[in-house]
Amino acid sequence: MPKLNVNGVIREFEAEEDTPLLWVLREQLQLTGTKYGCGIAQCGACTVHVDGQPMRSCVMPVSAFTEDQKIVTIEGLSPDGSHPVQKAWLALDVPQCGYCQTGMIMAAAALLQQNPKPSDADIDAEITNICRCGTYNRVRAAIHEAAGNGAANGSGRRT
Repeated sequence: MPKLNVNGVIREFEAEEDTPLLWVLREQLQLTGTKYGCGIAQCGACTVHVDGQPMRSCVMPVSAFTEDQKIVTIEGLSPDGSHPVQKAWLALDVPQCGYCQTGMIMAAAALLQQNPKPSDADIDAEITNICRCGTYNRVRAAIHEAAGNGAANGSGRRT
């Protein structure tokens, strides 16, 4: 039976080789925080971390992953919602409908891991997730807040 390392636990699953990782996470492993949005890797609602890198799980076949790779979903980002990005999201009331937010949080956490003090241009270049509600101003402010830049440092305007 195939296995994946998800949120620090080796998990067995049953799925066809071409099944997208997203569906194994949601339907086999019951980790429903990762959302389905577009199915073509454009919106980012399905963003997870694979070995620390953000990846859109809706288009990656589960056969592309090994047990040695570390997959982290929103459920594994922190056990109690205490990750700095999650705290900033709450403090600045980022979500509107909230559907895209788990993917946004995962993308933002990966950005801050690679670039602890991103500029507005860095955020615009790296956070390519789509938010239908248009909360981009609050997303940018929350990323600055999580980085310790303070929400007021970013202009809050998406270019």
